[in-house]
Amino acid sequence: MTDGNSQSTDRSSLSLVAGLCSGSSDAWSRLVDLYAPLVRSWCRYSGVAESRVPDILQEVFLAVHRSIDRFEPKRSSSGFRGWVWTITKNKIRDHFRTAGDQPQAAGGSTAHHLLHQVAEPELSEDAPSQPSDTASLLHRAMAMVRVEFHAATWDAFWRATVLGQPTSLIAEELGISAASVRQAKSRVLRRLRQQLGDLE
Repeated sequence: MTDGNSQSTDRSSLSLVAGLCSGSSDAWSRLVDLYAPLVRSWCRYSGVAESRVPDILQEVFLAVHRSIDRFEPKRSSSGFRGWVWTITKNKIRDHFRTAGDQPQAAGGSTAHHLLHQVAEPELSEDAPSQPSDTASLLHRAMAMVRVEFHAATWDAFWRATVLGQPTSLIAEELGISAASVRQAKSRVLRRLRQQLGDLE
């Protein structure tokens, strides 16, 4: 088991964005595992029919594949999640425009006329996520990176960040220095940002 401060680890294996840019199959699997549930939620919140969600999901990740080399974490104020939302929002808009232009297979001219009366939904610049969606995303990312850290490092991070315990208490109970607690917290948070695509 390696810890998050290992200098021998390939950066592309740690950074989601670097891995995607290099065509790593592992990075693409991590992307889908992390963000597919979130994209599904965005589609549902935006009124996309359940039967069309898989198609939009595929279109979103294809768009990510085509444009990942243009994403720069340092220049994105909303992070990777916000960038994926922008792509998803555009695909959702495309979906509703296309749906409005296509005749229905059943329902006759009245149904087709009513379909054209449905306005394109107003989609916010901010992703329409619930707190539970964000929490689930973070839990998926934490589950992926936890195996990379020693138990004491993870415990210090968890207590400091999730439980909000004082650094002095954590250090005393784990038998380590306060500086080690702060380093553990910083190291895991940095790794999580890499995993989520917000840091190269």
